[in-house]
Parts: sequence; C-alpha cells; structure tokens
Amino acid sequence: MCRWIAYRGEETALERYVTAPDHSLIHQSLHALESEGSTNGDGFGLGWYSPRATEPGIYREIRPAWSDDNVRNLCRHIRSKLFFAHIRASTGTATTRPNCHPFSYGPWMFMHNGQIGEWPLIRRQVEALIDDKFYPCRIGTTDSEAVFLAILSAGLENDPIGATARTMTIVTDLVKKSGTERPVRFTAALSDGQNLFAFRYASDDTATSLYYRDIGDAALIVSEPLDMDRTFWNPVPANSLIIASQGKKLAVQPFAVEPPQLRAVG
Repeated sequence: MCRWIAYRGEETALERYVTAPDHSLIHQSLHALESEGSTNGDGFGLGWYSPRATEPGIYREIRPAWSDDNVRNLCRHIRSKLFFAHIRASTGTATTRPNCHPFSYGPWMFMHNGQIGEWPLIRRQVEALIDDKFYPCRIGTTDSEAVFLAILSAGLENDPIGATARTMTIVTDLVKKSGTERPVRFTAALSDGQNLFAFRYASDDTATSLYYRDIGDAALIVSEPLDMDRTFWNPVPANSLIIASQGKKLAVQPFAVEPPQLRAVG
C-alpha cells in the first residue's frame, strides 16, 4: 500500500515533514510499518501551492524515493502552506510518471492509498463516470486517477464532500456487483489550495491506516506517524473524514457512503 502525508498550516519547508523526521516518507519507502508491504518503491510525488500560481506545483518521478536525490533538494528549498507528498506501491498498474500521485486539475489536487476492488473488472464502468470535459485529462491507467476524475465529474468544484461520497457510493456498488472479494479501500486527500479534505473509507473492515496531528493552527495528516512516539498522533476512525480550513478548528466527522436506493416500480 502507498504512504502519504498532507500538510496545511503556516508556511514551512517541505523537508520539515517529508524528509527530515526519523520515520519520514523516505524512510517509509523502505521500512513502512503499517502497510501490507514494507517497501513502497513504485514512484514518488510532491504537490504544493504557492501564492505565485493558482494551480499547484507538481513533481513526479518513477524512481523510488530513497534513490531520488532531487527529492531532498526540492524539499529543502520549497516552502508552502499546503502540500502533499506520496510514495507509491502499485496494485497492478505500470510504474510510469502519469501513474504517480498526486494528480491535479485546475486548483484541485488529489492523492490516494488503497484499491478499488479488482480494477480490471470495473475499469470501463468507472471511466464511464468521467464527464467528457475531464476525460482528456485521463493520461494514466490507475484506479486512483480515474476516481479523481469521476469525483470532479460528480461536482467536486462546488461540493467536494458530497461529490466524493456520491462517487464512492457508485464505485462501491460496481465493485460489489463485479463479484470480486477485493474491497474498496479509499484513504485519500483532496485540496483546492485553501481547504484540505482527507478520507478514510473501506467497504469492509480493512480501511488503510491514517493519523492526524493538530499542531496549533496547522494540520498534519499521515498514513503512518513520522516518529515512534505515538503520544501526539490521533488515529482517524474508519469511515471518517477530516476537514482542515484556514481560521477553523480541524474537524473529524463521519463519511457516509450509502447503498443506492431502490426505485419503486409501477
């Protein structure tokens, strides 16, 4: 499973959380403690917001994080109030730059850890959820990118939580009907550069790990704690979401994915 971190708060150098901690993402790329495999070597990505641009900056590379010297250099020099970092462990799709996270469209940025059932069984149906306006942005082959574009198509720009819930409701139903025993695991982060949303959802009891720290006016959300001291790390409950917005206290609330309602006939 992939590992990621999302930060929102006062401007800081990315290295403070991405590369410097004892159990940083660089360390987790070889020694993850709470994923199915300890190695996450199928690519790396950074995404950050700057006051000089309306769209996020993106850096993605297919080399493992531990062997990419550019990562440490970039994280030392880039400063941001809101950024993502992601190390990828493929669930079956190719290790290519377009398949690395985060993904972006306009001001929106998205990254994901998990799986969407048995992807080949439902890929065509999920891609059918993508509006023609967004389909030209489908340049990779991952389930993660397809789900992001489906959420955009469901109204992300005006209703991020509702669009995500509606999409995951449909996707969960598609996976169930496909006959696979593999679940939907959706541990993901979304941002428009102002607000940060993080989701921890699974269609069964296997939601992948997610933690948060409320550091004054800053929020730090991670797949695994960045050190061995768990005192200040709070586990995100399964089927929950986190909202971190400027000037507001970090909020944790239920994330409801309801089965489709049966329509009355006759």
